[in-house]
Amino acid sequence: MSATPSGPGPRTVAVTRHAGRTALLGAVCAGLAVALAGCAEDPDAGTNGVGKLPAPKIEAKARAAAEHAGTVRLSGSFVSQGATYKLDMHLAGDGAKGQLTTRKSTFALLRVGDALYLKADAAFWAGEKAGGGGNDASAADKLGGKYVKVPAADPVYQRFSGFTDKDTLLASLLALRGTLATGDHATVGGVKTIRVAGGAGSGGTLDVSLEGTPYPLRLERGGDAGTVRFDDWDKGVSLKPPSQDQIVDYGKQVSAASGR
Repeated sequence: MSATPSGPGPRTVAVTRHAGRTALLGAVCAGLAVALAGCAEDPDAGTNGVGKLPAPKIEAKARAAAEHAGTVRLSGSFVSQGATYKLDMHLAGDGAKGQLTTRKSTFALLRVGDALYLKADAAFWAGEKAGGGGNDASAADKLGGKYVKVPAADPVYQRFSGFTDKDTLLASLLALRGTLATGDHATVGGVKTIRVAGGAGSGGTLDVSLEGTPYPLRLERGGDAGTVRFDDWDKGVSLKPPSQDQIVDYGKQVSAASGR
């Protein structure tokens, strides 16, 4: 009688080998998954690190950066007290220059120190007589197309000088409302940003730079109240009064022309 084999049969060996290969394959796949997860791109890698901060700290750093910057270009549109404004202003601590558009008019604004100059067409000045009623046609024609030096006590100065005040504009625009939360990573003009939303977006959304200084780069105001871009931080603005042949003194010229 032949002896009974003591080792595993061919089928047992095959099953064992298959199980071994399956376990090995599972281990390799698990290791590969871990490796791929570890290699996934970190959106904050190589940035200034503010993207890892809580939303209130991101906003605080952005506001501080804006306050300490010497200059900025502010462009876009926004709604204030029911009126829509479009602007493209280069702002500095001691003045500003640029263009402002309202529902009725488009004009240039220039402030050097306390001196405010406004250049608009004759139609604008025809409606700007102090106390209402408008200026007469001859007075308005003298002002149209010239840089008009506006007295500080004039209502025109009070209405428009705020658009040339860097600190005033930034303080009002950068105020997000509601509970702050960190949003998505994005890009603005090719610059990586982190978004901070106020009130789940209803209080505005601010894109803050993840490259270099954490400047504000774009603001979407809540309630569809406009979108504003912030560019050219700390790049300088050349401010100087217009040449004398381009300046009209508002008080003297309008008073003389209209008999006031």
